[in-house]
Amino acid sequence: MSDSHPTLGSVIRRIRFNNRWTLKEMSTKTGIPLSTLSKVEHDRLTLTYDKLQQLSRRLDIRMSDLFAEDAAQPQKQVMARRSLGTLDSAFRVETDNYDYHYMCPDLRRKRMIPILARIRAKSREEFGALVRHNGEEFIYVVEGKIDVHTEYYDPVTLKQGESIYIDSTMGHAYLVADGCDEALVLAMCSSEQENLMDSLMSLHGEPVL
Repeated sequence: MSDSHPTLGSVIRRIRFNNRWTLKEMSTKTGIPLSTLSKVEHDRLTLTYDKLQQLSRRLDIRMSDLFAEDAAQPQKQVMARRSLGTLDSAFRVETDNYDYHYMCPDLRRKRMIPILARIRAKSREEFGALVRHNGEEFIYVVEGKIDVHTEYYDPVTLKQGESIYIDSTMGHAYLVADGCDEALVLAMCSSEQENLMDSLMSLHGEPVL
């Protein structure tokens, strides 16, 4: 794959080359096995959310730097980007309220963030404070039923096959509706700002691993 649209592997390889580290030296610094780093650099393996956190912490860089293209590279009008998403290749983040799968993680600087989320929280007390972040989002119920709580509207219940589109800067929470243990939704988050991934990741705090 061309570095004109870097993969996670090419970003990590560039960091290693810029620091003049061998794979073994980078493995020692990051605590990630040499064989794993080699597979990531050759785009044969991705890293889980906790490993990305470990990598950014050990290298003293922001996690978003692992998703950023080289600023020196010119932006092309037609990028012709494409990514095939699977659950196995997604970045999985488990929190108290949701189990997220960030789809198509090989594409950097996406203007839309596709997420499959399994919802577990059943009450506002269990969920905690409403969340808010940059942009807008679309939620489609794949399985079960959910209650959508928002800052300026009364709660609404959505069943399988129904959807909602909201302003993400408005406080919001998705809860499992009565009669369901869990619910599965497809979320599509978008923003004109380039730090949408940072905003979403910052909501997780310390993930449940």
